[in-house]
Amino acid sequence: MRVGVIDVGSNTVRLLVAGRSDDGGVLPLAEERAQLGLGEEIERYGRIRRSKLSEAADWAHSYAHAARASGAAVVETVVTAPGRQSSNAGELVAVLQTATGVPVRVLSSDEEGALAHRGAAAGFDDAGRIAVCDVGGGSSELAVGMAGRSVEWLRSYDVGSLRLTTRAFGNDRPTPRTVRTARKMVREELAGELPPGVEMALAAGGTARAVRRIVGRSLGPEELDDAVDRAVRLSPGALRRRYGIEAERARTLAAGAIILAEIARMVEVPFEVARGGLREGVAAGLLEQLLEPAA
Repeated sequence: MRVGVIDVGSNTVRLLVAGRSDDGGVLPLAEERAQLGLGEEIERYGRIRRSKLSEAADWAHSYAHAARASGAAVVETVVTAPGRQSSNAGELVAVLQTATGVPVRVLSSDEEGALAHRGAAAGFDDAGRIAVCDVGGGSSELAVGMAGRSVEWLRSYDVGSLRLTTRAFGNDRPTPRTVRTARKMVREELAGELPPGVEMALAAGGTARAVRRIVGRSLGPEELDDAVDRAVRLSPGALRRRYGIEAERARTLAAGAIILAEIARMVEVPFEVARGGLREGVAAGLLEQLLEPAA
């Protein structure tokens, strides 16, 4: 029993083919990704141009075919921030539907945060209350709750690694001055109600995985500030050569690490990098549907 999830986000389009593990969890069987850059289109033009819509459709078609070839009984496409932020989001949904022939679901910010929590927190049933942070390209979500239960507290912030890079740094390398500007922008976005206390904090997404390569497994505010400093000192090429971070991720690393650092200060528990996240959360729901008896 296998399912396929096509995840269309601000930076990338990704495929996860998964089955059920022996303990009833989600077992990743195949993963693919491609750089797409829808968030940059939206920041620049307010909409997604026809050429980029065609590129998104081509990747989605390829991934839907790959999922079926891998034996996926059910395939679903989910769209995150581009489906909420683009003025022609309806066109994006339409071309994806045509290209894949499978359901396309535009996730609300709350759905995105809850699914990321489900996928990241799976397997930590005895860990107590868990905070899960997912820094995307166009937005960031923070969800708090117990593994396997509905989240107790959830907030979505209208700032992501790509969006902050574009607005704070533009096409220039970050500098100490522009980093201060970026921190101020993030703190203004995060201002408001604080999350409840937690026993564990998990960070999902590409920013967290990239930062781990630089500073190690524990991502507290000091470690994340160190990652920001290195992203300022080193060029994207140097980050790629020294830490194996791909060029596009290196370009948005400083912004992503700033967001994580400020959220880590709110949570007051160092983040660990999650093994799962949004796609695993979607896959868990699809696998449950396959197990439900027919009406």
